[in-house]
Amino acid sequence: MTMADLNALNPHPPEFDRFLHASVGEDRNGYAVTVLSTLARLGLDPWKETAELVTLGRDDARARLGALLARFRDVPALASDHGKVAQDLSQLLPDCPTPAILKQAASTLVDARPGASGAIWTVFAIIVVLFQMFIVGGSGSGE
Repeated sequence: MTMADLNALNPHPPEFDRFLHASVGEDRNGYAVTVLSTLARLGLDPWKETAELVTLGRDDARARLGALLARFRDVPALASDHGKVAQDLSQLLPDCPTPAILKQAASTLVDARPGASGAIWTVFAIIVVLFQMFIVGGSGSGE
């Protein structure tokens, strides 16, 4: 198996693993919750969010991570300690963006565009259907 084959099996930068698999605490049921599951439960793509955190730099990443952890209610201890947890976790982020990390961050921008244009096309299609129904007549009676 070549290195290219290994990258196809895991397209995410391995530099993120230490950060994403770190614990943020225990949930109400006593289960360990990782950064990866925290970001996913917040509705974020963990790898894209991590790539963005890395490109922000350590201080801004810590602040953003603190804000995200403050929103996360599944781990009760974060309510009072999210700043300290964010500080500790930010130390696990890679120090400088590598080409793989920059590529992951750039894909965030590319992925965002189709969603926005998809919404525009959906609204446009609804307007066309409504126009046909009310103006042109969509009863199908032939009158």
